[in-house]
Amino acid sequence: MSTLLHLDSSADRSTSRSRAITAAFASAFREAGPGNVVVHRDLHADPLPHLADASLHWAAGLRAAGASPEPAAEDLQRRLIDELLGADVLLIGVPLYNYSLPSSLKAWLDHIHVPGRTAPSAISSAPLAGRPAVLVAIRGGNYDSGTVNEGRDHATPVLELILGEEMGMAVTVITNSLTLASSVPALAGQAGRSESEYAHALRLARDLGEQLGSRTTASRR
Repeated sequence: MSTLLHLDSSADRSTSRSRAITAAFASAFREAGPGNVVVHRDLHADPLPHLADASLHWAAGLRAAGASPEPAAEDLQRRLIDELLGADVLLIGVPLYNYSLPSSLKAWLDHIHVPGRTAPSAISSAPLAGRPAVLVAIRGGNYDSGTVNEGRDHATPVLELILGEEMGMAVTVITNSLTLASSVPALAGQAGRSESEYAHALRLARDLGEQLGSRTTASRR
């Protein structure tokens, strides 16, 4: 048995490509092994509060003297971290909003990136090191090298930094760009490329979901 933590953050509940691609991954993962479990958290439909106290950025053993976050806020953070630590694979839908993360996803990230708990520090190792994290990055425009938007994706690099470099997870990124090609005149003529990328992303998500669902299940036998 293997567990996938599946996070969605798109505000579009009906035509979101990030939701469609993460759903394809999750379905393949669930079917890849008997007893595989998918824990789904919809960060838009059920948003988390902003981090209630600055001391929660740190594990208890690293907090400044006198720090006393509210028990309810500390309990929520503990539950979110335990949910992440209990997953064999992490899957996140990452639509690009104003060149950055949806605020709902940023709130989750602030709760779970905790030196001394999920990130290495003087009092801890890296409990998530090597664990797969799959990002489904959806961009409305063209972010190719040489375009005006080159380097303006400020969502994917942040997640690669925090989850990958800081927490040691093995990050894979599935992308689909130009998703606004059919509605934005400046992107006219790019709809075909967008649809081709979308079909490829769906295939990749299904294949990777099946692969990770089978691999992590086998590794526990």
